[in-house]
Amino acid sequence: MVRQVHNLGEAVKAHWDDWLGGLTARFVFAAVLWPYYLNSAMTKPGMGPLGIFMPGPGAFAQIIPTIAEAHSYDPGAIAFFPWHIIVIAGTLAEFVLPILIVLGVVTRLAALGMIGFIIVQSLVDIYAHGAMSGALFDGDPTGVMDQRVLWIFPLVLLAAIGAGQWSVDGLWRRGIARDAHDGR
Repeated sequence: MVRQVHNLGEAVKAHWDDWLGGLTARFVFAAVLWPYYLNSAMTKPGMGPLGIFMPGPGAFAQIIPTIAEAHSYDPGAIAFFPWHIIVIAGTLAEFVLPILIVLGVVTRLAALGMIGFIIVQSLVDIYAHGAMSGALFDGDPTGVMDQRVLWIFPLVLLAAIGAGQWSVDGLWRRGIARDAHDGR
């Protein structure tokens, strides 16, 4: 039985960098975090087709709560620079980065961006929204820190090994290799 487990491990390892690692990490991200970020992102745009560039009060309340509160949650009363820029950038990141990760487009860069996003989000949640942070190794996996470490893990994996063959990155890589082989 030990040999069978060892052989299974070797079979997984043989395909890990090619496709299994990236596909698994993107699947975990898509199953666990993509719906969360999509739902959160949908609360931020203002009205109309360009609403993403004119965030609503909810975006300001979520991203810069103390500034939003100081201006009675009126986006028109909040200075464009730097606050609107920060909220627009955060809103765009929350829409775009998860899509790039799930599709496997510039995955390593998108994963690094998403790691940064989660770190900033966690700091805002802890210090501005008063979320209980918990502590690592405290025996309580429900704390913000514990959850966010688990959220970041598949992203670290994607930053390290990429999205794998079954991704847009993989298609681009195969196309570039084919063109180089054909002398194009």
